[in-house]
Order: sequence, then structure tokens, then C-alpha cells
Amino acid sequence: MSFIVTGAAGFIGANIVAGLNKRGFTDVVAVDHLKKSDKFTNLADNRISDYFDKTEFIELVRAGKIAKPEAVFHEGACSDTMELDGRYMMENNYRYTVDLFRWCQRERIPFIYASSAATYGASSIFKEDVRYEKPLNVYGYSKYLFDQVLRREMQYGLRAPVAGLRYFNVYGPHEQHKGRMASVAYHQFFQYRAEGKVKLFEGCLGYANGAQMRDFVYVDDVVEVNFFCLDKEITGIYNCGTGLAQPFNDVALTVVNTLREADGKPALTLEEAVMKGEIEYIPFPQALVGKYQAYTQADLTNLREAGCEVQFKSVQEGTRAYMLHLLDKVK
Repeated sequence: MSFIVTGAAGFIGANIVAGLNKRGFTDVVAVDHLKKSDKFTNLADNRISDYFDKTEFIELVRAGKIAKPEAVFHEGACSDTMELDGRYMMENNYRYTVDLFRWCQRERIPFIYASSAATYGASSIFKEDVRYEKPLNVYGYSKYLFDQVLRREMQYGLRAPVAGLRYFNVYGPHEQHKGRMASVAYHQFFQYRAEGKVKLFEGCLGYANGAQMRDFVYVDDVVEVNFFCLDKEITGIYNCGTGLAQPFNDVALTVVNTLREADGKPALTLEEAVMKGEIEYIPFPQALVGKYQAYTQADLTNLREAGCEVQFKSVQEGTRAYMLHLLDKVK
């Protein structure tokens, strides 16, 4: 069996390739853009059968010159919520996805693609329904707009399964290339090792210091949801999160205590960590005003009704596993 994974050198894409390898599949065509060449390390950890630059690949798709795979995992996108070039974002995220989707439909290829919780914007209801979708930035809009294409096409009938997964705050191995868009846990690992403390935003939008809440989902669990969609050939748009919002303070405290444990030090409470200066609150950035989700929590009703039984890790479980992974990598 052969598979195509776009964004294969990226965060979730690299973990999907690794997951396919664990299932015994090595005929994996990787698609990405290595302008930032250090992303190659994510591919080097995995076994693939071929590699295409994203531009060359979509040109071959549009010309009908790519061999038909068993399925396509479309993870490639610009995920920078601070990106201001709307023209680039719409071409790279929206138009690219539309063309790849239409090829998969013509060839009857199952298509599993990355949507995003950014489609909900400042909504307080995170259910896969257009009434609750109000993106705050062009990244969220680029994902929202393709979701509408799928919904429209579903009304007329599809030739092959299509599943859109609305990722919430994903964290875990293989995100080192993402720079400022890497997870809070990733940045805090290096902050703590360098400075002996981690940093969080002060209170905003009605939340106390570090009490803003997100649905943090570990990347291994995200891969399992992708494979559920593949195995069960489901169609639709589904939230991909834990279904439980937890505060950023939970992430920070788990980072601090896991790294303290590695140094032979006892665990701290949140109050003790703040008092000792190991958790520091910094001013909320002006650039994020009006563009920040202070609360997200995936409604998993549709995913569970589709039969997905993935048991998602809590922040404490996932962040601890991630810290131990990073400690092993920097030895």
C-alpha cells in the first residue's frame, strides 16, 4: 500500500509518517517545502519512498501525473496565526487544498485533511456547526473556507471518503522547526533549562494569570484519530481535541515539576512555583489583542458518535511524556 503525506517534514505530518511506518507501511510519498532545511531531520527519522516539493507536487496533481495512492493525509499548510499575507495564506492553504481534494475525488482516493480549531475564533461553543464558526485571523479563515467546500460537496455526494480534523492545541515531538508557533510546552522546556523559570501571559479577557484555558492534545493521540478516519473510511468534519480545557498553568507546572524531578528536586504547587519565580507572568502582547482564543474545548460528540474511542492524554500525562522525550534528545 502507498500513501501520500503532505507536510511530511512538519509536525503532525512527520508523526503520521512515523505512525504509518509502525503499521508496516514504508511506501510513503512525502510532500513538503524545505526552504527551512532543518526540517529534514523529521524525515530522516522515518522511512519514505519518495519526496516532492509542495509546488512540484501540486503541479503534477493538477496535470494528473501522480500515481494513485491508498489515501492522502493532507497536513501541509501555513499554520502561523500571525501571518499577515492573506494572498499567500489563501493560495497555500485554501486553493492548494481544493485542488488536491478534487483530484482525490476524481481518482476515488480517501482524503484526510487538517482543519483547525481556529475556525471557531472567539466562540464559546466548539461544535462543528457554521453557527459557531467565527475565525479571528486569515489562517482560521483559510481553514474555514475549505470546510465549507466540503460541506457543499457532501450535499451532492462524494466519490471517496473525506475527513476534516479540527485540531485544537497539538503538542509533542517533531515540532522544533515551528519557531514561535511551537507549543507552549516546547518553549517552556528550553526556558526552564536556560533560566530556571517558565513564562506565561498575565491575565486577560476575564482570566487570571496563566488561567486562560485551551484544549491541549498530544500528537500521538492526533495520529490515532487520523488512523481511525482511515480505517473506518468516515466522512465529515470532526473536532480533534481531548474534550477537556485545561489552564496554561497546568502546562507550566508540569514542565517545571518534570524538569525538577530530573534534577532530583521535589515537586512544587502552583503557588510555590510562582513564589520561587519558577513560573513568571509577562504582559499580554498587544499584537494578539482581538486575535487570541482565551478558551477552547472540543465538543467530541460527533467524533464519538462516529465510533472513535481514542483515550486522550491529559495535559499532565502528555506534557510529562513530552518533557522526558526532550530530555532524552538533549542528552
